[in-house]
Amino acid sequence: MMEPSENVLGGKLESCSVDPLTGFYRNGCCDTGTTDLGRHTVCAVMTAEFLAMSKYLGNDLSTPRPEYGFKGLAPGDRWCLCAARFLQAHEEGAAPQVRLEATHRRTLDVVPMEILQIYAL
Repeated sequence: MMEPSENVLGGKLESCSVDPLTGFYRNGCCDTGTTDLGRHTVCAVMTAEFLAMSKYLGNDLSTPRPEYGFKGLAPGDRWCLCAARFLQAHEEGAAPQVRLEATHRRTLDVVPMEILQIYAL
């Protein structure tokens, strides 16, 4: 079951990206719900540094996976990240920028608003 689509600013959750199509529910938004155990709620703008860190940690987001309809991400692409991975990237000094209007309010259960604001576009 999907939770209400509200962003961290208290407004309506905006779309993160439809090209590439992102979101746990592949609806372009960083919506979340009971089946999204990774809480893919942070709308982030990919950087080479973040993509390299993610690949090193075992989640390769840059290599195309045509069998899943995934063309691979490049710097500048927007993507719904797991809140815990974003926090880890912050701690490692490799966090990407964030679109607060497209970041789901449930992110605040994991990442303090003060940290999100550091990376806000």
